[in-house]
Amino acid sequence: MKALILAAGLGERMRPLTDRTPKPLLEVGGKPLIEWHLQKLAARGVREVVVNTSWLAGQFPAVLGDGSRWSLRLHYSCEGPTPLETGGGMHHALPLLRDEANPDAPFIAVNGDIWTDYDFAALPDQPNADAHLVLVDNPSQHPDGDFALGDDGRLAANGGPRLTFAGIGLYRPSLLDDWKRVIGAADGSDLDPPRFKLAPLLRAAMSRGRISGEHHRGRWTDVGTPQRLAELDESLRSGHEFSRPTMRGLL
Repeated sequence: MKALILAAGLGERMRPLTDRTPKPLLEVGGKPLIEWHLQKLAARGVREVVVNTSWLAGQFPAVLGDGSRWSLRLHYSCEGPTPLETGGGMHHALPLLRDEANPDAPFIAVNGDIWTDYDFAALPDQPNADAHLVLVDNPSQHPDGDFALGDDGRLAANGGPRLTFAGIGLYRPSLLDDWKRVIGAADGSDLDPPRFKLAPLLRAAMSRGRISGEHHRGRWTDVGTPQRLAELDESLRSGHEFSRPTMRGLL
């Protein structure tokens, strides 16, 4: 199985820390945020990881190299000076993520600016869906959540109770097959390469019962501000628990 780490964001809310360092390369607990993911992916049995980049893209290969220190093979999908959003970034990386022997084999995708104790080994090998998403409890500043998780393990865009998308998922390439029809004439969709969000594709698939999910009740944080970074760093270095901070849109 292959994996994608979404690391192309501009990190605007993390400035001035991100003026010279991409957010996924900021350190917590003695190592870059992205390294926590690389270690978990290697433990899951992943051997090839694609890192999509934009802001300060050249720093990623300089810091991470070819991935051999984690027994991984790293590929870099550079999107240019303007990130392609989650959907566009995934679409742009697909040639590196597809399995030649099985073109619709699923791949893991994880946001490069989160930290969690979620075990990637818990993700299914072959989901009976177009995607399988990990959800977490809603932070107080995001009380309405993102998606509803049914008793059958299927996700819905509406209804309740709703949970928050954790930025961790397993995706089949076919999820993006019909992206042009679903996205329509949204800003950026006519560019080459196209720029678009993933959320509309997920909601369209949910309407067909094609997205499954699970509820992670462990530790998780979206590292969105210097304060959150400092709190997470202190927590990891001390071994103490920390509360989930303000949630922003991860899609």
